[in-house]
Amino acid sequence: MQTPKRYTVTAALIYANGPIHIGHLAGCYLPSDIYVRFLRAKGEDVLFVSGSDEHGVPITIRAQKEGLTPTQVVDKYYGVIKNAFQDFGIEFDIYSRTSRPIHHQVAGDFFKTLYDKKIFTEKVTEEYYDETAKRFLSDRLIVGTCPNCKNENAYGDQCEKCGSSLSPDELINPHSMLSGSPLVKKPTNNWFLPLDKLQPKLQSYIDSHKEWKANVSGQCQSWLKDGLRPRAMTRDLDWGVKVPLPNAEGKVLYVWFDAPIGYITASKEWFEQPETRNAVSYGGKPKSNNWETYWKDKDSKLVHFIGKDNIVFHCLIFPAMLMVHEGFILPESVPANEFLNLENNKISTSRNWAIWLHEYLEEMPNKQDELRYVLTAISPETSDSDFTWADYEARVNNELAAVFSNFVHRTMVLTQKNFASKVPETKQYTKEDILVLEEISKFPERIGNAISNYRFREAQMEMMNLARVGNKYLSDNEPWKNPDIERVKTILNISLQICANLSILCQPFLPFTSEKLRRMLNLGAMTWSNAANTNLLPAGHQLGDPVMLFAKVDPELMKFQIQKLDKIKKLADEENAKLEIGNQQSAIPPQKDVTSFDDFNKMDIRIGTIIAAEKMPKSDKLLKLTVDTGIDQRTVLSGIAKYYSPENIIGQQVTILVNLAPRKMMGIESNGMILMAENDKGELSFVLPNKDGINNGSTVK
Repeated sequence: MQTPKRYTVTAALIYANGPIHIGHLAGCYLPSDIYVRFLRAKGEDVLFVSGSDEHGVPITIRAQKEGLTPTQVVDKYYGVIKNAFQDFGIEFDIYSRTSRPIHHQVAGDFFKTLYDKKIFTEKVTEEYYDETAKRFLSDRLIVGTCPNCKNENAYGDQCEKCGSSLSPDELINPHSMLSGSPLVKKPTNNWFLPLDKLQPKLQSYIDSHKEWKANVSGQCQSWLKDGLRPRAMTRDLDWGVKVPLPNAEGKVLYVWFDAPIGYITASKEWFEQPETRNAVSYGGKPKSNNWETYWKDKDSKLVHFIGKDNIVFHCLIFPAMLMVHEGFILPESVPANEFLNLENNKISTSRNWAIWLHEYLEEMPNKQDELRYVLTAISPETSDSDFTWADYEARVNNELAAVFSNFVHRTMVLTQKNFASKVPETKQYTKEDILVLEEISKFPERIGNAISNYRFREAQMEMMNLARVGNKYLSDNEPWKNPDIERVKTILNISLQICANLSILCQPFLPFTSEKLRRMLNLGAMTWSNAANTNLLPAGHQLGDPVMLFAKVDPELMKFQIQKLDKIKKLADEENAKLEIGNQQSAIPPQKDVTSFDDFNKMDIRIGTIIAAEKMPKSDKLLKLTVDTGIDQRTVLSGIAKYYSPENIIGQQVTILVNLAPRKMMGIESNGMILMAENDKGELSFVLPNKDGINNGSTVK
């Protein structure tokens, strides 16, 4: 699009079922805050919104665990999350919540508009029902044994132990998380968004954004290639936005229908209910006087900051909703980040393997910018990254303290000592001075270009490079040794101009430090364009007293944090060991019902050899095998692709049931079944003859 007149920036609505951790921050909240602070420093018109997603199954699960009502849960964690964001310097214009009446009204009206336009298709499907709790269950309320790793506590949508994506039908012995009862299937009707019919428009939309990050466009194209299918936009639940139809008793809006509408609600709320606005300290407030300007004017740019697990919902489902509603702009950019790990392990809220923001702020007071800096330096922009306390300590000590703070402090102390904290005048520049001044003027554009293209690691590195330029300039010229007072004046003047530029350019990344530095320099509010000026501090300008911006990390603080994680890991390992023992004890299946020799004798099991093998397109499980059975050569489809590569099993002897009735899969007829052994981890291996030289066609008795 052409240069936008204004920006609508959203950061993902987070479930209000627990505190916020560093993975959330690195995923979307810190990048979005950096982006918005930069835009505001440029004087752009920006509306920055986020909030708590207070519907959906995670809320009800947390309520059940804590013995609270869903309302009590969301009230508790909304406050915890909002306060942590504010204390950390994430400056939303509004941090809303989807439980507010205004959101129920906006989301309900949005659904009713699509219903009245006959967008939805109403369809009856068979869904799992808990007869004890007398309710239909969502995937997250269904638990059972994972078919892959045999974890007995897998959810109906995912196994958190092995990471497999699942459906309730794949679980072994699925039962209700609410009552523990086995489940039955009952018919129920819901309203579906026909994504299949909208696929051509969505394909064109995705194709028009070649500039999107590879992880975003790749995931979208993969879904489109597989073919979109209608998706239910309603659920049989009692917690959520009620479906605004007379024949929809006990139905609520699908959480991924109502949640993105929360961005629209928050925008409307900012204009219509000013008492819910946040106080934003830097860069002013939105300049337009109507929320619709930010959502319906073609000159507005909509940017979604999310984690990679939300890509499909923000790039396909929400745009589809906006398309069929009509009148709304579509997301122009969706800079999704990958995941952040902690000490080489996946962050897990259920195992308490996380660094919680509210705890960090309590245990590491006034260290917000240290964490902001480290998380930006390791931002998972293109691949998963890892946070370690050792890296945290190294970056604070070797970069923030040794470079940034050291340069500023030396400059301020020398100016105080030699010129009573007044900016000295300059009379003559050397060639080196001119080169440094020219270099200073290039940094605003370098940093700005990187931020505009969502390369925040690069942008922050360039900001630190300016501090390195200053540090090197000061060290090379050694004003503390130079007897020429005029030369000392010039060196310190240029060093102070670098400090002034840093106070502006570091603000998106280190807002608390920027404020301290501006107070030290006695410098008022500045815009991004001011940073290109190499005479921000005129001669004679009175400076404040020097203050150390960063100190080296207290080793005792690091020791405390590492020991804290060690205790969490030890507890988790003990729990996993207990679970592993339990799984092993229950992994061996019980003996099946007694059968007769005559029934066994009906099976024709023979030795064969695989003479050809290839992967089946569009399948992660199946291999297409050609097997010489001694009586013929036949095609067999076998679900062993996870354990064997085609090229490694050609020539392999196998045991095969040859008189199994043919079965057609993915358009190919399979004639027979390869016999496999399965261990307690769900891994498969061939059942092989125990002697070499057994001929193909030999029978197994």
